[in-house]
Amino acid sequence: MDVLALYGLLVLTTLPPLVPNSALLVSAGVLASRGQAFLPLILVIVAGSALLGDLLMYLAARRFGGPVRAWMRRNPRRRALLEWTSGRIQRYGLPFVIAVRFLPSGRIAGALASGVLRYPLRKYALGAAIAEASWASYSVGLGYLGSAAAGRPLYAAGIGFGVSCVVAAVGAAIQWAARRRTLRASSQESGENEGGGAHENDGPERGCGGRPSSATAL
Repeated sequence: MDVLALYGLLVLTTLPPLVPNSALLVSAGVLASRGQAFLPLILVIVAGSALLGDLLMYLAARRFGGPVRAWMRRNPRRRALLEWTSGRIQRYGLPFVIAVRFLPSGRIAGALASGVLRYPLRKYALGAAIAEASWASYSVGLGYLGSAAAGRPLYAAGIGFGVSCVVAAVGAAIQWAARRRTLRASSQESGENEGGGAHENDGPERGCGGRPSSATAL
């Protein structure tokens, strides 16, 4: 593969979200370890194009927060993901903006939730830059170090892709467990609130003439 074509392909597969590029990033690392590509330039291209994509999603969600929120809420899974991500960004701030990048669908959810919440642009850009630099180093580094250790490109690509799948599976398990725990806690809290209200009031408060009072009607 021509080196310039490789760099262009890295941009095209990294800038937009949800484009599978793990194998390509590992292969780029393998080529860099063999001296056929320049490793620092690969890292800059991968991290820079991913950061640009994140900022575009953030700005779009910030500008069109209403339509984005409506689109996310049409699907129960997207709605749950948006609410879960938004709650943790509000609670943990910058550390979660960085960490969410490594969860399944976290790149999109983190950018959209941050934009809808109007999370400060500078803080989001800093968190996204740290996350994408770490992600680029990890993804390309698997191929680079794997090639140096195994000595064979195919073995290195297999190792890198396998490790990427394992990390993705672990991230999905962590995300699932955290969301399940949050839903369980919310269900228990709503159950306790409903139980307490049932004991306190056997029925709606009545005003003059047997009609519900204005406070209860609201």
